[in-house]
Amino acid sequence: MPDVPDFRSLFDATLSPLLILSPDFTIVEVNRAYLTATRTERSIVGHPIFDVFPDNPADPSADGVTNLRRSLETVAASGRTDTMALQRYDIPDGEEGAFTERYWSPVNTPVLGDDGRVRYIIHRVEDVTEFVHLRKVGREQQRAVADAQMRAEGMEIDLFVRAREIREVNEQLSRANHDLDAAGRRLREEQRAKDRFIATLSHELRNPLAAATAATELLALDMPDGHPALSVLERQLGTLARMSNDLLDGTRAVTGHLELVCDPVDVRSVVHGACADIRGLFGHEGRTLGVVLPAEPVMVDGDRLRLAQVLTNLLSNSLKYTRPGGHTEVGLTAAGGQARLTVRDDGIGFDPDRAEELFGVFMRAAPAGPDTPEGLGLGLAVARTVVELHGGRITAHSDGPGKGASFAVLLPTTDATAPRQGRPAAVRSATRRLSLLIVEDNVDLAATYRTLLERQGHQVTVVHTGRDALAAAEAGAFDVVLCDLGLPDIDGYAVARALRARPDGDRLRLIAVSGFSQGTDRALSRAAGFDAHLAKPLPLTDLLDVLQRLERQDRA
Repeated sequence: MPDVPDFRSLFDATLSPLLILSPDFTIVEVNRAYLTATRTERSIVGHPIFDVFPDNPADPSADGVTNLRRSLETVAASGRTDTMALQRYDIPDGEEGAFTERYWSPVNTPVLGDDGRVRYIIHRVEDVTEFVHLRKVGREQQRAVADAQMRAEGMEIDLFVRAREIREVNEQLSRANHDLDAAGRRLREEQRAKDRFIATLSHELRNPLAAATAATELLALDMPDGHPALSVLERQLGTLARMSNDLLDGTRAVTGHLELVCDPVDVRSVVHGACADIRGLFGHEGRTLGVVLPAEPVMVDGDRLRLAQVLTNLLSNSLKYTRPGGHTEVGLTAAGGQARLTVRDDGIGFDPDRAEELFGVFMRAAPAGPDTPEGLGLGLAVARTVVELHGGRITAHSDGPGKGASFAVLLPTTDATAPRQGRPAAVRSATRRLSLLIVEDNVDLAATYRTLLERQGHQVTVVHTGRDALAAAEAGAFDVVLCDLGLPDIDGYAVARALRARPDGDRLRLIAVSGFSQGTDRALSRAAGFDAHLAKPLPLTDLLDVLQRLERQDRA
């Protein structure tokens, strides 16, 4: 029976310099030829290759480590041989800090296990320094020239083989890029289709929400002493409205289409408004909301509505995960050129390792259940996008489940002064009776708007199409036209342009009411001739405020 070869001895006797690496690029084994070529000893075994062979710090253009690392990572990731171009890779010469110039022709070959994974990488090199020097200086003895010529011929063959391998790889890469482009186009189409669906869904939800909100306000007028069902309706409709906004804004956050309209803003006023809007919800089931604000203004350059949305989303999040009787605290400070807005609660908390995950799209701190009301998991994602668009950042922290949570918003401050806000404190009837035309294709919403405005003493006419609106304007004179933009025949923009083109068109006051209320939508409505643009669902207070403002402008 023949003797089994001593493979270690065969490996060590191989004339080609060989180095065996683990997948993390640690030297596992080396033969004598490699030790001789690199002037090293077997003590290099067990060390990372780039610790043993660093770049020459005296050569700022040295790229041996970068190129070799790229080749080894390619082999480890693909499980395929990688043949490198000729490399300059200087080696330490034994003296501290000194390096010897060397050129190499490296090939890196994977050794695969039974499971197909890379177990080892064989790093084979040939020292071609002499050949490079001969090519540079062009003068050597005849024997050296002959030897170099032989090696050059060998390298030409090697280069031919390598060129063929590279050509094949390029062809594969071209096919892969083509497939990737096709997949990218399909994904973009799917993303656009999803965005259109969500935008349409959010818009369509606003009409029934607006009708239900207006009907609730009408019930509140009919029952001045209140009713338990009214508070339930107000809370749930507010939740639905926020979910609709989050659904649309979540899509815009992902696609980078959120828009800001920035002015100097005192963050204290943002906190006052957001807390006033949501405080009634905290009073339900014994929850409390505390607010601590500084005495001096805290100014930022920001979008007031979007900043209020950030705080509302944080407070809504706290409300969901704070049990009955719980407490939430809002704080605001300013120092070092930054405003710091915090929302802390004593609710269910979360695992500290999940803090970053909470800002992902459709992420929740806990599954929906009896103690965690339903939600879309979009509020924090939208909040992060808005904060980052303002040049700030938002973080979350909890000491663990059951130990409450805190969120911190950091925004750069400004020295600018906030413009004066002219919003009335309560709903007030107009100083004179107005003749209004409501153009709204949702019959329930139109009827409810009509009743609410007639209760305020106005004369109201309702139509449901754009053409009926133009016919009504021909038949009678109106002070204000309240017009939906999405009508079944001609859109609200066309209605506004037609009304403005009439002889008395400048006298009319046109108000757009729509589920589409982004900056681009408002710009389009202004260009069509609208004086104001209100978003559905439309609280009666906001509508009366606009009517009063327009009336004051007329008197001026």
